[in-house]
Amino acid sequence: MSLKRKFIILGLFTLAAYAGSISRGESLLWLIAALLSASLITSLFLPRWLLQRLSVTRNGPKRGIENETVVFTVEVKNHGWLPRFMVEVVDRLPFISVSKPDGGANYQLLGNINYLASGKKSSFEVPVLCEKRGLYSLGSVGLASSFPLGLAQARRMTKQGQQSFTIYPNVFPILNLPLLGAPSQIHRGGYLLPEGAGAAEFSGLREYRRGDNPRHIHWPTTARLNDLMVKEFEPLASACLWIALDLAGDANVGKGKHSTAEYAIRIAASIAGYACNHNMHSRLLAETQSGTLRIASGKGEYHYQCILDALAVVEANGKTAYAQLLQQIALDCQRGETIVLLLSEPAMRSTATLQALALLRTKGAHLFAVLFDRNSFALGGKPSATIENDAFYAGLLELGAQTRIIRKGDDLMAAFNL
Repeated sequence: MSLKRKFIILGLFTLAAYAGSISRGESLLWLIAALLSASLITSLFLPRWLLQRLSVTRNGPKRGIENETVVFTVEVKNHGWLPRFMVEVVDRLPFISVSKPDGGANYQLLGNINYLASGKKSSFEVPVLCEKRGLYSLGSVGLASSFPLGLAQARRMTKQGQQSFTIYPNVFPILNLPLLGAPSQIHRGGYLLPEGAGAAEFSGLREYRRGDNPRHIHWPTTARLNDLMVKEFEPLASACLWIALDLAGDANVGKGKHSTAEYAIRIAASIAGYACNHNMHSRLLAETQSGTLRIASGKGEYHYQCILDALAVVEANGKTAYAQLLQQIALDCQRGETIVLLLSEPAMRSTATLQALALLRTKGAHLFAVLFDRNSFALGGKPSATIENDAFYAGLLELGAQTRIIRKGDDLMAAFNL
């Protein structure tokens, strides 16, 4: 029952008591009416008095990670001469979807102060689960009380605790990706270059075979073993990554964290982390309703943080077809660069996408495709049993793409560490 309804019911009882006492003139009815009136007045004014000369602050981190629990510290101080009782601390934490909104303001109860003496302070910790990535505005933190009868509630919001809070995608570790080196990154990594791509790194010694180049004979080892030994070489280089993120609204299937867009963003962040850990150049391109998200090529922790900051706040509300995004990449991609494809668009656009991918291959780009099973992400949908036999999947294989198929509920860490 709401506070307003309780107050109205008690008010009606009070009026009935006064009406009875006036009509019958009995002292007991006058006493009951007086007690009910006192209860109404106390319920109206005492909660407001309890909140006077109280201050409240909330301190905590400004960043979190999906599924991580962060801890906020709340402190309440009594600046009055008299103690305070039964005070609630409320706050606006919009990223908590399971909490009950209050009056549409989305305020949550953080804790209760049962007794606070004059001039004293009380503090407590509030663990909060970061449910979904995004940029949120927290606060203001406030105080509320409905003591003593719960018939009326007073609330006082402060200007303390207003801050932004960023929740980053939950990144999973990747041990290895099937990548090829880029000729522009020769001698800078441990990935094989495509055949005939250029210079090579010394990898070891072996016995001479007929037809070997005499210039590769290693004479000191030959003299020591009394057998011809030649040097072996492998074309090695570092890989370059270009992450193409599809944020078109009709490409996103599912709700909340279990949608193709959220899976794609988490995968993109994890692959960017893999590139950072292996000192690779990476860049990112996406189209949203608010404009183009473009992060230039770079490497290192700062570059990775820039990617995370961008992925934390993007929304899948764009209108640009994935093929158009890939055509933009084809204009600027380097030979040997690996394009990370996150494919979840409707089947009606698959032909245009394959044509754009063929253009990328003519530019010398490698393809690493993550294909989402749209049926499994749909409400009440079931995984598609024939996606491996799909014409679009066959087209990816024909273009030489390395592929991963992702369905709703898959363990992403296991899927990328085969």
